[in-house]
Amino acid sequence: MIVTGVILRDESFKQLRDFIYEQCGIFIPDTKKYLIEKRLAGRLQVNRLNDFDQYMELLRGSRHGEEITPLIDAITTNETYFFREPDHFSVFLDHIVPELLRPGMKNINVWSSACSTGEEPYTLAILLKEKYPGLKFGILGSDISNATLEAARKGVYNSYSVRNTPEQYAARYFRRCDNCYELSPVVKECVRFININLVSDRKINFPVGMDVIFCRNVLIYFDVKSKRKAVSNLYDSLNPGGYLIIGKSEGLHDITRAFKPVIINNTLIYQRAM
Repeated sequence: MIVTGVILRDESFKQLRDFIYEQCGIFIPDTKKYLIEKRLAGRLQVNRLNDFDQYMELLRGSRHGEEITPLIDAITTNETYFFREPDHFSVFLDHIVPELLRPGMKNINVWSSACSTGEEPYTLAILLKEKYPGLKFGILGSDISNATLEAARKGVYNSYSVRNTPEQYAARYFRRCDNCYELSPVVKECVRFININLVSDRKINFPVGMDVIFCRNVLIYFDVKSKRKAVSNLYDSLNPGGYLIIGKSEGLHDITRAFKPVIINNTLIYQRAM
């Protein structure tokens, strides 16, 4: 019989926390123990386990990520929506893109890392199509969660996700369904989605030749060690002179000196040295 309302013991919590950190670099402090308990309770039921110690045994015995992937899907935060933090998009469209469109430039490559269910990369695609018709661009969306990537590929959203979308874009690029908004194939075909672990040493699937990388509201979930690893990996993916855009509440001053801080219209972004 499966026990419901299982209590997560302190020792089991520490083991799970360390395992999660090893897998994806996310550090969960003691104050968030309840988060692990709440989000992983469902995995105990799915696997017909009685307690978190049994779940830890399952994780350690997993081959090829059978349970590791659902674990990461359960604990990752997926708060996002279209046109979030629009100041970054204004700087991107009005300053970065014109700078990149130098003579001989054929296309622009943009990476939306830790993109969750795809609202950010799809927003970038809409804005580029609107302001720079005819421009060739490639947009990569990545996340560590396969479940969110699958949702991103489907491109179907609720009213919360599109609440900040300007009316003209909502009418042009979304089809209203019963209780959802389906994104136009014209936008969906602009974005490619793959699974990437930002703190991986193996750097599987990491792209190269990126002109701009959006990595917003991600570093806040990492400790200093993981932040440095992630930022180093992002640096290697950028072209010389390329730009890294992180969340407004984030900074690189105690992480790395490899990027030059640039302030445009009171918005801080970072540039890789030429």
